[in-house]
Amino acid sequence: MALPPAPQAIMIGASTGGVEALHVILAQFPADCPPVFVVQHMRAGFVAGFVEGLNRACRVQVVVAHEGMVARSGVVHVAPAGGRHLTVLARGGLLCRLAEGPPRAGHRPSVDVLFASGALLPVPPVAALLTGMGRDGAEGMAALHAAGGVTLAQDGATSTVFGMPRAAIERGVVTEVLPLAQIGRALLRHATAPRGRPGEGAA
Repeated sequence: MALPPAPQAIMIGASTGGVEALHVILAQFPADCPPVFVVQHMRAGFVAGFVEGLNRACRVQVVVAHEGMVARSGVVHVAPAGGRHLTVLARGGLLCRLAEGPPRAGHRPSVDVLFASGALLPVPPVAALLTGMGRDGAEGMAALHAAGGVTLAQDGATSTVFGMPRAAIERGVVTEVLPLAQIGRALLRHATAPRGRPGEGAA
């Protein structure tokens, strides 16, 4: 029997200023949103409090991803800090994998690694690269863009640090550059558009 198709997912990467930005974006998501995967650069001791704060503020359920976790709609899967990279694998549905490997763009977990895994999914995810220092996420966003995924970047005016989004914009791999307040709705719009070519049917 053929496995059902993997759903389209949402992927988000952030660093400096990302905690506040993610609160803004995820507060806009309904309880039945597509599966969401997040890499937020932070020290390991702060992840639990970050997840708890999002759960208090949002309608979605927010969890720390673990090896082999089956991703579900209405759930935000946050990369654990400090040890392994979060990747996503299609196995009928979507499966969280925690991969060994050196830091990428100076980080582990790395946004580049998450986004690169998304580029290999049967339906590329809709991805957003938010405020942050450095270049993490630009290379992975290039892979997503080449695979046909919709790619969003936070604009400079609303970014605490414009390094990560700017790096992707300068590579020419961003579909839309948006202020923070518009990113959540844009992610949902693209991720729930009719299937076909990624992003097709979105307003």
